[in-house]
Amino acid sequence: MKIFISVISLLIGAATMPHASQFVFKSADGGVINLEDFKGKPVLVVNTASRCGFTRQLETLQKLSDTYNGDGLTVLAVPSNDFNQELSSVEAVKEFCTVNYNLTLPMTDITSVRGKNAHPFFRWVKETTGFSPKWNFNKILIGPSGKVVQTFGSLTRPMSGTITSEIEKLLQFDLIDQVSG
Repeated sequence: MKIFISVISLLIGAATMPHASQFVFKSADGGVINLEDFKGKPVLVVNTASRCGFTRQLETLQKLSDTYNGDGLTVLAVPSNDFNQELSSVEAVKEFCTVNYNLTLPMTDITSVRGKNAHPFFRWVKETTGFSPKWNFNKILIGPSGKVVQTFGSLTRPMSGTITSEIEKLLQFDLIDQVSG
């Protein structure tokens, strides 16, 4: 009986556990970016910074988006100054990204990604996976189910096979669900 109660408790806990679609970010364009809008589709969330040695990844994040957006992937840029490498205003960040990288990705306002001031999404990722960005351009891949599929550090390039193969698996899974559903 104890085992049965433990299993039921685990199932109830898992059912009430938050998932990515429950989080909302302030948008760099005003308004909000609600992850609920991407429910059922993969999302790659990346903490970015304009003055980082990895900033050139913005170019390949845009390429990744251009390659897979039509199939359902959203790449979300989350500018952060947690590592003291972001410009002073979201307007400056948007201009920098547009002028230098022709970035058209959805972008949040400047957002904390670690520590006590971290956005609730990043606190949730840490609580559920143990992952917290250790530097700029860390990547969090959210699956169509709203759960974290995989995390990637700064050194993992956006168009690397490590990332694209995971995205393609998720997009194929989503396509199979659409056909069979």
